[in-house]
Amino acid sequence: MADEGNETGSGKNKLIIIAVAALLSFSGSGMFFFFDGEKPLPKRDIFIENTEPVNLQAIYVTLPHPFVFNITGDRQQRLVQVKIKLMVRGGNNEKLAKQNLPLVEYSLLTMFAAATVEQLKTPQGQLEIRQQAVETVQAAMQKITSKKVVERVLFTGFVMQ
Repeated sequence: MADEGNETGSGKNKLIIIAVAALLSFSGSGMFFFFDGEKPLPKRDIFIENTEPVNLQAIYVTLPHPFVFNITGDRQQRLVQVKIKLMVRGGNNEKLAKQNLPLVEYSLLTMFAAATVEQLKTPQGQLEIRQQAVETVQAAMQKITSKKVVERVLFTGFVMQ
């Protein structure tokens, strides 16, 4: 019977030793994760791939035909002729602008049809029309190419009779 007591005593000792070892292991692991925390990732420079450099030389795309349209004034109709060049940056944008010239012409013609004589008579009104032209062309190009493409719309000739 004494042998049985030793066996149970040594069995309890083994169990206690295993439990203490497991407890130390778990507590050590817990402390490691608790005090270690998340280390910040090393800083890395983030590069966004841009197919074209930002400071590209301006390229001017000439619309092949001047815009000729009538506008109604207070007293009479007036004939307006506008020659336009598009300022773009980069060969890719030049290609897109040339491919979509019919869309640009349509957009501008629609915008000019809404103009009034009063707008076109004053320098301030002409400036507003130029700004509208840029916004109109950029919006049309954005829909088709997902890029604004055109930076400026330049009136190289403007005649109103």
